[in-house]
Amino acid sequence: MIIVIDYDAGNTANVLRALAKLGVEAELSADSDKILAASGLILPGVGAYPTAMAELEKRGLVPVIKEAVAKGTPLLGICLGMQILTETGLEHQETKGLGFIPGTCRPIPAQPDKPVPHMGWNNLDIQQETALTGGLQDQSVYFVHSYFTDVPKDYIDVTADYSIQVPAMIHKDNVYGAQFHPEKSGDTGLGILEKFVGLCQEKS
Repeated sequence: MIIVIDYDAGNTANVLRALAKLGVEAELSADSDKILAASGLILPGVGAYPTAMAELEKRGLVPVIKEAVAKGTPLLGICLGMQILTETGLEHQETKGLGFIPGTCRPIPAQPDKPVPHMGWNNLDIQQETALTGGLQDQSVYFVHSYFTDVPKDYIDVTADYSIQVPAMIHKDNVYGAQFHPEKSGDTGLGILEKFVGLCQEKS
């Protein structure tokens, strides 16, 4: 069972719809026992870094997610869900993140021809191969964000060119992140979710 973590900050309906299209058994839940028993976890997110972390803390989910990851459960963060995988966020105020991947979430520097938020379809450039990156070179996916994850290059799997080389996918061990929305990125996005599900099945 894949659990989509429920913390009122996610594009959960579209994520669940995409998983259903793949024939995957998935459930939206904030239940600690279900999260700890899951074969894989998806942490979606739309909104602000401080709000997301406050909501996870209010629901007591931070230690639960950390326990699940520590025992090897694969975790995929999407958009804001990827950003809060880092140690710190600088959106509105400095906020402590989940700390799975070293780094800081910072504002994208705006340029005259690259307004912020970064919104729309962008091509991907693979930096290192992982279980989720197969076939992604030069594929186009859908972004909506104003902040990027400033992490060491060792953790950057895929980038997109938008005023800077935006980390589009990052990972460390069994924790993965996609800055774009796989659930809104057509067959390319469905393929990423399918690969993640396959990874979860291998680990379970």
